[in-house]
Amino acid sequence: MQTLLPLLLALGVGFMHAFEADHLVAVSNIVTRRNNIRLALKDGVFWGLGHTSTILIVGSIFMLGKLTLHESDFRFLEAGVGVMLVTLGGLRLYKLAHLPMLELTASHGHTHTTDGHAHGLAYGVGLIHGLAGSGALILSVLTQIKGTGAGMLYLVLFGIGSIGGMMVAAGVFSVPFSVRLLTNPAVRTGLVVLSSMVCIGLGAMVVYENALT
Repeated sequence: MQTLLPLLLALGVGFMHAFEADHLVAVSNIVTRRNNIRLALKDGVFWGLGHTSTILIVGSIFMLGKLTLHESDFRFLEAGVGVMLVTLGGLRLYKLAHLPMLELTASHGHTHTTDGHAHGLAYGVGLIHGLAGSGALILSVLTQIKGTGAGMLYLVLFGIGSIGGMMVAAGVFSVPFSVRLLTNPAVRTGLVVLSSMVCIGLGAMVVYENALT
């Protein structure tokens, strides 16, 4: 029973984990490229798959190798997430400034080939988030669950929950960019700029807290 309860909670914990601030900021910035909720939902899935991939890999190394884990060991990886957020926001602003016609076309419902079908960015962002967050998660699993098999099962269920959570988050954030709800290019541009600035600001804060203090 002591092992079963954490396993039952894993889906819910994973679902809520997707709603952490740095996750939401990154994915909200990614889905500003979308004018189709279905594509945004797929971004959420790919983020979750990337996040889960890293957690399972790191978890396997520590659990199977019986290695000692300290949460502080992952501090600079958290700083790496901050760098990623700053880069993500900066690149989005750069694209907005240098490809205005592409943004205008997207706002009128035409999906650009690269943006419309490539989900590698979401997967890569998920990988980095998973790497940075895996320390605290695996440490929690090691202290609550006895047995490598049960621990890995927890991580799998956690990953499934995080995929579901990010699907919901990505879908919600993409609603304003749906062509049926947002046809004014100026409003769309304003939302993109706001999302990018929040991404840069939070990223700078994460870097400062984990690498400069």
